[in-house]
Amino acid sequence: MLQCRFSILSGLFLAEVFFFFFGSAEEGLEFPNFDGKDRVLDINERNYKKAVRRFELLCLFYHEPVPNHKGLQKRLQMTELVLELTAQVLENKDIGFGMVDAQRDFKVAQKLGLVEVGSLYVFKDDRIIEFDGELSADTLVEFLLDVLEDPVEMIKNAMEIRAFERMEEDIRLIGYFKGEDSYFKAFREASEHFQPYIKFFATFDKSVAKHLSLKMNQVNFYEPFMEEPAVLPGRPLTELDIVDFVTQHRRATLRKLRAENMFETWEDDMDGIHIVAFAEEEDPDGYEFLEILKDVARDNTNNPELSIVWIDPDDFPLLTTYWEKTFNLDLFRPQIGVVNVTDADSVWLDMSNDEDLPTAEELEDWIEDVLSGRVNTEDDDGGFGDDEEEEEEEEEHQGYDREEDRGERRDQYEDED
Repeated sequence: MLQCRFSILSGLFLAEVFFFFFGSAEEGLEFPNFDGKDRVLDINERNYKKAVRRFELLCLFYHEPVPNHKGLQKRLQMTELVLELTAQVLENKDIGFGMVDAQRDFKVAQKLGLVEVGSLYVFKDDRIIEFDGELSADTLVEFLLDVLEDPVEMIKNAMEIRAFERMEEDIRLIGYFKGEDSYFKAFREASEHFQPYIKFFATFDKSVAKHLSLKMNQVNFYEPFMEEPAVLPGRPLTELDIVDFVTQHRRATLRKLRAENMFETWEDDMDGIHIVAFAEEEDPDGYEFLEILKDVARDNTNNPELSIVWIDPDDFPLLTTYWEKTFNLDLFRPQIGVVNVTDADSVWLDMSNDEDLPTAEELEDWIEDVLSGRVNTEDDDGGFGDDEEEEEEEEEHQGYDREEDRGERRDQYEDED
């Protein structure tokens, strides 16, 4: 019964772990092999306080009791192996790892603030950060290294400005302050609420501030893929001002699904649905479609009802065939559709024309139909994707001719059952 948020994105495949454990390579490219040493602690009433004090970071997996079912036992063992390998790789980084049994150590979990079974929690100073990503060793290592870093990165020169400006896929904030002993303190304290999921930058350099059009104590908020930032209202800003603004604006108009926060993104749905776009950025068609999506997002950035989740299939090779089967899609081509996060029902824009992708205007018209409810995932209950016998049977039950309705809508929409 160990479940790590089983949903449309819950295919957390750990095949890569076997490569880590048993693979080999030439010197200089050798992946770590698990050395058999136990580094993951069994956290209980006797040792949890010591563990919290001992490490700069403490990473705890909160799990259900060891199940009787062999398949579920293996899943729990694989999770523990991921933690063991991560602990081995990060051994000199002052990071502790442990597992907390939801039944046996329930009181400990309550004292530590562990709530959701199947979740991974990271303790840093007085903060608890929930890991909302794919539970694989490489993703977890990268995540924890980000948590170890300072929550605010300083921008000091032209090279760092260029690097900052190229981070178009990320939500990021940047502020201009007089120095460490200024309103920078409030900015820094606000950054800790969102580390490592939202990136905070600051500068004390006048020339950097001028290049970025920043006034003293001003903070700019960059939404992903937007060309111009939003200026946080008011100067100087308190910690609460910044936290409130980011909380209200963190759902971007176009956001990329990432391994390190995929569940947080997927759980942040719009009334039970997501508008999902699949596009390979390295593919010519995928790149072109992504640029169209960016144009649509920029034109509609002030619409709080619109949020498109962009998935690059290349980032999730172990989920690609699962998505193709679930949605009945060819992910070698760009796709966009509406997905119900509860039952995975979906409706997809018809993009079967091999020569032309939809224009930004055509895409906006389709999105408007989605937001108005004229296109919704309940449409597939009508049998558009079923075989002829099912269609005929449905027509008899519902008493009207679906073929006529289907013909009117086929030019725009590809339905997926």
